[in-house]
Amino acid sequence: MVFDYSFGNNYYKYYDTKGVKSTIYNIMAPEQSQKMQPGMEYLMTPRPIFDNPNYKGSDKLKDKVAIITGADSGLGKACAIAFTKEGAKVVIVYYNEHKDAQETKEYIEKLNGECLLIPGDLTDKNFSKEIVKQTLNRFGKIDILVNNAGVQFQQDKLENITDAQFDLTMRVNVYGMFYLTKEVLPYLKSGASIINLTSVTTFYGDPQLIDYVTTKGAIVGFTRALARNLALKNIRVNAIAPGFFWTPLQPACWSKEKIPSLGADSAMARGAMPYELAPTFVFLASSDSSYLTGQVIHNNGGQIMG
Repeated sequence: MVFDYSFGNNYYKYYDTKGVKSTIYNIMAPEQSQKMQPGMEYLMTPRPIFDNPNYKGSDKLKDKVAIITGADSGLGKACAIAFTKEGAKVVIVYYNEHKDAQETKEYIEKLNGECLLIPGDLTDKNFSKEIVKQTLNRFGKIDILVNNAGVQFQQDKLENITDAQFDLTMRVNVYGMFYLTKEVLPYLKSGASIINLTSVTTFYGDPQLIDYVTTKGAIVGFTRALARNLALKNIRVNAIAPGFFWTPLQPACWSKEKIPSLGADSAMARGAMPYELAPTFVFLASSDSSYLTGQVIHNNGGQIMG
């Protein structure tokens, strides 16, 4: 069976062994799973669509330098591609997904962009120091920070969440963001932008992601407080609360049976591909959002409104 996603249309085409085609609407992906967090993009079927070929940059981020965590794949990768199209140099911070990261680097270079790959563990605060050091050595400044990296684990009951799982989720999603933001902050100047990734799950309280929802709620609070703290320095801090996007985090978290239905409860009755979030990153990073701070942008297909 061959599986194909048609760009720009929200449907998937299945071809059986005899070549007979059938169309199924509003399905994010077929059943699949991965055993490791935060997941590998090259193992996914279909591969996520991270670039909209119709998106043309207009130098909105010309000569800016952006650090993006979890940018080897998924939403971070889409962000890095869009930033590159807008003229930015990007630093791709990732854990151990070397194949995905290399593919992203090669794609950026085909766009005549420039990027730096930095693998490591964000739960180690010394790694944040290394990220800043390498970025400054390579590019000499930092203009944008995107705290995108995260993990999530499906558990049906609170009692099933081990201390080790809770600690890991907190350390990756919250501590890592705190460490890196703290290290980057002294180098940000007026006009800089910090973008944090929260989640739609925080706003409706996903019952199978209790620890993850807790961390994403913390990110909302961190965003609002830091935005007020930095407002008079003209450093803006905002967050994005994505709905269900087809990224490696999904098959690495959910049971394979749940994958096809992800996003089906949104008003648009579908999940989304990473390229659909890319312009939101650009908007928050650029001067287009010069009077916007402390806000959460809800890009979720209408799953949560208001």
